[in-house]
Amino acid sequence: MTTITIQRVLFNARKELEAISDSAALDVELLLAHCLKKNRTYCHTWPEHELTQSEQRCFEDALKLRKDDYPVAYILGKKSFWTFDVEVTPDVLIPRPETELLVEVALEKIADIKNPKILDLGTGSGVIALALASERPDASIVACDSSKKALEVAQRNAVTLKLDQQIEFIHSDWFENITDKDFDLIVSNPPYIEPNDPHLNQTIRHEPYSALVADDLGMRDIHHIIEYSKMFLKPIGLVILEHGYDQHLRTQSSFTLNDFIEIESKKDLAENIRITLAATH
Repeated sequence: MTTITIQRVLFNARKELEAISDSAALDVELLLAHCLKKNRTYCHTWPEHELTQSEQRCFEDALKLRKDDYPVAYILGKKSFWTFDVEVTPDVLIPRPETELLVEVALEKIADIKNPKILDLGTGSGVIALALASERPDASIVACDSSKKALEVAQRNAVTLKLDQQIEFIHSDWFENITDKDFDLIVSNPPYIEPNDPHLNQTIRHEPYSALVADDLGMRDIHHIIEYSKMFLKPIGLVILEHGYDQHLRTQSSFTLNDFIEIESKKDLAENIRITLAATH
């Protein structure tokens, strides 16, 4: 195996990835830094560093996966969200920046509530619950998921971030095994992609299908959460849901049909309407 430098590896790999990825330069830097067990800055500071054979093999294997459109986060086994990194595996969705909007709005809405009780439905890697717990040490949070493997990932993340004492993880298909009935806030990033959406043939095809796709034009789980959430909320409680960019009107209608008030939707940084919230009365 011929020895090559960081500079050469980055140049060649970026060329190979440009047809597959819109962020080829970033991707190769992240993958190489991972194999070097360094940060990305190291790749620019030491361009003449010669890779060992094991580092080369690691990078070649990672690049091969990425060329098959396999997500960088799964190759690295981690993803940044809010103010921390979390473990991610193919058993959980990869956290996305848009979901931080849900966290921001939730924190704003519970700002004046002491010791808020929060339910995170379909927690996946746990990022929403973890972000809320990290910002509100006085909150008690229940996080559930129908996938035991996803819950294992979420629990490991909670332990790593030292937030495991604040969050109770429950194996539950939505509300099925939830026994508390007096939450101040219910949050969820449920499946909302239509089964025939062409995006399912792209990078997200590697992510868990059950966490992505819902029947009824992507609305089935959203309708279910809205229909049953009142039973689990305090008299003046709040629901905040993430949804597809074109689903806010249907989500608003579902809230209206279920007698919620103060219904509003909010845009993310890309100007897409990404979350809808409503209150009980």
